[in-house]
Amino acid sequence: MKKLKIATAQFENKSNDKAYNLSVIEDLSRQAAQAGAKIISFHECSITGYTFARPLSKAQMLEVAEFIPDGPSVKRLTEIARRHDIVVLAGLFEKDEADKIYKGYVCVDKNGLVAKYRKLHPFINPNITPGDSYCVFDLFGWKCGILICYDNNIIENVRATNLLGADIIFTPHVTMCTPSTRPGAGFVEPKLWENREQDPTSLRLEFDGMKGRDWLMKWLPARAYDNGAYIIFSNPIGMDDDQLKNGCSMIIDPFGDVIAECRKLDNDIAIATVVPEKLKDAGGYRYKKARRPDLYRDIIGQPHTPDQKVVWLNPGEE
Repeated sequence: MKKLKIATAQFENKSNDKAYNLSVIEDLSRQAAQAGAKIISFHECSITGYTFARPLSKAQMLEVAEFIPDGPSVKRLTEIARRHDIVVLAGLFEKDEADKIYKGYVCVDKNGLVAKYRKLHPFINPNITPGDSYCVFDLFGWKCGILICYDNNIIENVRATNLLGADIIFTPHVTMCTPSTRPGAGFVEPKLWENREQDPTSLRLEFDGMKGRDWLMKWLPARAYDNGAYIIFSNPIGMDDDQLKNGCSMIIDPFGDVIAECRKLDNDIAIATVVPEKLKDAGGYRYKKARRPDLYRDIIGQPHTPDQKVVWLNPGEE
């Protein structure tokens, strides 16, 4: 493996406006390529928009969703990758021939689809089918994986992806700035976004506090640190349907340190160089070698019925 420049992006997507979102994806991909990045990662459902899908019927979801890799959006991503000589990762709603709907995320290069992943723990619409497998693939000699948003909250998913070989894990999200049982959580008022040029300080306090970045920093760096892996986090900024999101897309190294981050109150990219030396220098490498699965193999693998509840989506439920 050789050192590699990777970009992560944030932008304000428009709900169910694929043409607009793909135009922004192309613009930011061009900027990243011109700055020397070989890969750029965008947020969950960056092509389609995300939160607007909450009330959609199955028929409406099928209208929004596309086949992968033969749908128009993946073909357009491939054109972007070819034109700017950069690998692009982006998300959309996927459908298959049996009319099942998935939360899809793709990696494409100039030749087409490199990898496809389906979110394991979807919740935004009841018509979405959970994925049933992990995803590990090669980019420029590096082993890479993908886990979408909530998937990363279940620590076993990150460890499993890492143990399958992934030293770089792309973690596209649409997260933060939503109510929760944890102290300090809540929505951020859209009026602060509308007034960001006149009063950026009030917005930044909300975005960086416990509603946003301070919460993220409680757990996301731990995924990198414990596994000795690079985490490429991508998140939208601005309005996603009726919810305001705070961006702060970032790249975290195997020591758990943020080595690049988007800080504009606007569309933005951040670029970092990943180096193989950190993979073995980081504590996570040593901790994995010291594991004793004979102690907890049967504990972790015992039968369990998944019970996934999202407080902000179903207020009042315990």
